[in-house]
Amino acid sequence: MPDCKMNIPSTNVDPALFKAYDIRGVYGENLTDDVAYKIGRAAAQYLNVPEIAVGRDMRLSSPQLATALIRGITDQGVNAVDLGMVTTDALYFAVGKFNYPAGVMITASHNPGKDNGMKFCRAQAAPVSLDTGLADIRDLAVSGNFSEPDHKGQVSKRDIIEDYVQHALSFIDVSKLRPLKVVVDAGNGMAGLMLPRVFKHLPCQLIPLYFELDGSFPNHPASPIEPENKVDLQKKVRETGADVGAAFDGDADRMFPVDEHGDLIDGSQVTAMVANSLLHKYPGSTILYNLIVSKSVPALVEDLGGKAVRTRVGHSFIKADMRKLNAIFGGEHSGHFYFRDNWFADSGLIALLIVLELISVENKPLSEIIKPLDRGIRSGEINSKVSDAQSKLQALEEKFGKGAQSVDHLDGLTVDYGNWWFNVRPSNTEPLLRLNLEANNQALMEQKRDEVLAFIRS
Repeated sequence: MPDCKMNIPSTNVDPALFKAYDIRGVYGENLTDDVAYKIGRAAAQYLNVPEIAVGRDMRLSSPQLATALIRGITDQGVNAVDLGMVTTDALYFAVGKFNYPAGVMITASHNPGKDNGMKFCRAQAAPVSLDTGLADIRDLAVSGNFSEPDHKGQVSKRDIIEDYVQHALSFIDVSKLRPLKVVVDAGNGMAGLMLPRVFKHLPCQLIPLYFELDGSFPNHPASPIEPENKVDLQKKVRETGADVGAAFDGDADRMFPVDEHGDLIDGSQVTAMVANSLLHKYPGSTILYNLIVSKSVPALVEDLGGKAVRTRVGHSFIKADMRKLNAIFGGEHSGHFYFRDNWFADSGLIALLIVLELISVENKPLSEIIKPLDRGIRSGEINSKVSDAQSKLQALEEKFGKGAQSVDHLDGLTVDYGNWWFNVRPSNTEPLLRLNLEANNQALMEQKRDEVLAFIRS
């Protein structure tokens, strides 16, 4: 066969594309089809597996990037399974369920439309981060030092969406669901493809918002962690008298609900609700929560006879800890919810289904279900630019550590006074410190938030 070296593009690969957990860049600038081709070759050579499953989102650049990536994989002698347009959690499911030795999802999640990127996993949906292989893929892609295979890989196609729908539904008893009215804001992202397929099997009424797949995001960014991107959802819930609303990010692996009043429900409250539901079904289970999640969560888990384990922020840490401890569930403040029976991977869809089941079984409005589970008032995450994050953390500890019940450094700095606590941690990618603070009441939360913030920004 002809020498493949002739086909390797001369484009340079920017090492800055490779972030802590994934690849992110701007399509047509530092992330091009030629770069995707090289990443495909590098991933195929480094992962050293017979085949790789490839999924993509609805971004305008995703079809071209998928084609280039698959060409790189097959030119390196590895087979590619083209899953077409799927959600990120469906890609993880496919890798776990069908025993693919690796998977790649082409997506930039909640980033603007001009961005794109890739998320990698190994067998059983185990994540590939900088520490566990992404740095090696980066170095290979940058060097272009690919071995020459003696054959080309083959491409096959597989439609996994209905399989994934059935898998997600297996987490609940559909017969217990009441005919709830549910507003979903897909933000023109992948939830618009997945949710209609799911609701076909439910007695609930789906009220869709922005379900047209459109990678230019004409209505609002598909980034529901920002409150302004949930305004339309809140309004629609109030207008229609819905029982619950949910917003998904672009690749639909994260889910942010609102209650029947259109009031926002944060990741801590969802973690508490899902933990509550799962511990009633599986008593004594281990549940993980990251250190920014409300103290209500470990208190609830322990009250219900479960085991609560605190972990660092970030999916690669939480997934690794869950596997080690065989934890049934893990929750993060950022809308990521992980399930043992989903190969320890995150799924906003499964979390939403469990919330719908909980509303049905408890036969109460969502706001009333949350009230007894949530015992704290939180600041939300507040970012501050700092010139020297480490010396600022040291100064914070000197100032606030004295007299505290506990101080720890699991991820940044956590200081706990009992009736209020805070965590400050540096950003992986920017000169920022991120503050999260919780207190027993609103006045104390505001007082301490302003005090800690003033010190960070001084």
